[in-house]
Amino acid sequence: MANYSYLTQEGYDKLKVELEELKTTGRQEVAKAIAEAREKGDLSENAEYDAAKEQQGLLELKINDLEKILSNARILDQSQLDTSKVTVFSKVTIKNKKTGKKMAYMLVSEQEADLKAGKISVNSPIGQGLLGKVVGDIAKVTTPGGAMEFEVLDIGV
Repeated sequence: MANYSYLTQEGYDKLKVELEELKTTGRQEVAKAIAEAREKGDLSENAEYDAAKEQQGLLELKINDLEKILSNARILDQSQLDTSKVTVFSKVTIKNKKTGKKMAYMLVSEQEADLKAGKISVNSPIGQGLLGKVVGDIAKVTTPGGAMEFEVLDIGV
C-alpha cells in the first residue's frame, strides 16, 4: 500500500523545483567532479574519485526519494479542511500548562516541516499529541525532554 505524503500546493511546487535542480545542475556538477578526479590518474588510489562517486550515489538517492514523495503526494486544499479538530495543515495555538507560554504551529507533512517558520511535522511528538484534539483539550506529549501538557486554545486554517 502506498504511503501518501500530504502536501500543500506550495510544498509540492517547492519539492518539484528541488527535484528539477538536482536532476540538472546537481548531476552536471557531480559528472564534472568525477571527470576532474578521473584526470588525476590511477583510480584505485584516487580519494577524490571515490568521494565524487559517493557524492553521485547520494545525489541519485536523494533524487529517487523526491520522486517517490512526489509520486505518492496528495495535495490538500487548505480551505476545505475541518477546523473543529486538529488535522494536517491546521494552525493550532497551544499553551504549555507548566510554563503558561503560548505557541502557534501549523501541522504539516515531514517534507514541509520548518520550525523557524512555525511548521511542525504531524509525525513529531507534539504533532502526534495534537492530532484529533479540539479546542479546550489537553494534549499530553512525551518528548525527549520529558512529558509535557499543552492546552489547545485555537484551531484555524
